[in-house]
Amino acid sequence: MAKGHARDARPPRANRVRFRFPPRPIVVPVNTSSSPSASETAPESSATAAPVVHADLLTDLLRDVSRTFYKTLRILPVPIRRPVSLAYLLARATDTIADTELVPVSGRLAALDHLRGRILGQTAAPLDFTAFTSAAAGAAPSGGTEAERVLLARIEEALVVLASLDAADQALIREVLTTITGGQELDLRRFGTASVSQMVALQNDSELDDYAYRVAGCVGEFWTRICRRRLFPALRLDDARLLANGVRFGKGLQLVNILRDLPRDLRQGRCYIPADGLAHHGLSPAALLDATAIGRFRDLYDAHLAIARQHLAAGWDYTNMLPRRQVRVRLACAWPILIGMRTLARLRTGNVLDAGRRIKVSRAEVRRLILRTVVCYPRAGAWEKLFDRARL
Repeated sequence: MAKGHARDARPPRANRVRFRFPPRPIVVPVNTSSSPSASETAPESSATAAPVVHADLLTDLLRDVSRTFYKTLRILPVPIRRPVSLAYLLARATDTIADTELVPVSGRLAALDHLRGRILGQTAAPLDFTAFTSAAAGAAPSGGTEAERVLLARIEEALVVLASLDAADQALIREVLTTITGGQELDLRRFGTASVSQMVALQNDSELDDYAYRVAGCVGEFWTRICRRRLFPALRLDDARLLANGVRFGKGLQLVNILRDLPRDLRQGRCYIPADGLAHHGLSPAALLDATAIGRFRDLYDAHLAIARQHLAAGWDYTNMLPRRQVRVRLACAWPILIGMRTLARLRTGNVLDAGRRIKVSRAEVRRLILRTVVCYPRAGAWEKLFDRARL
């Protein structure tokens, strides 16, 4: 843990966190070049007109898509809030495409490839996600929500925002989305035909680690690079260690999700616990459908919990390597780490194979945890104890 600013009394006034959001509305010029006024030009056809970007795209819609992560995004410093929020929305859109059961695997792969091509600027062909957004009246598609359907319906707006960013931010977003969509495509091909009666499992820990990097570890890299570029480009830091810890940070959060969501994934035919480890304990993926198998599964499961804890510890080290004056960024990093640690504590004592009892941290506890971080931040000693306290 970095100790360089351990004795700072309290953050400067400009960096103290004030919860007076939502952020300012996002206004994106569709055309920034000099052009005649609207009265001097013929109206464009609906087929060629650029989409209008509504101010709530990166505020209300972002909140509706992820109420938990929105708490993190809404306090980010202004220079990184828009690119990070946009990257999250685009990743959530690709994830919605990959997860829906309304469309066959071949259609999901084609749609994912098309959206990736638009994100990378390789094609200008219009996107049509009608098959993904049309559900039976009053029913959300399997694996999706109403907010996710709205996101897909408004994806052209998100692409306009992407085009409005500077070239360096665009490059970082495109790089991370390339890796994420590659992981989603691999996941679709691997589990595309899986079902509860025909289960598919990862083969070994290397496949699990690779998957965790593709869908989350790469986000740690993106987060690190955009913060470094936009917030503290001249500060001397151990960049290799910061980047490595950023990757582990992302992997840790993904492992927490995998270990928490195991019952749900198993009932979709997906087993992210590697088959070789299960076989070593005399288990198969199908055996995990029985909650009474927890006795034989416990040692293997606890070993994966330990790996997740080690990754989150690296994420805590990452957080404390960041400049202490970057209050907002450090809080935005601390919250998911501490929530993850609380989740692991519950998983360590509960029966995760019991599909009838989902193990999670309550919203009230999340609010208390957030308040505690804000109160403890000015006192370095109290702040440093937060991670160990979250284990209990």
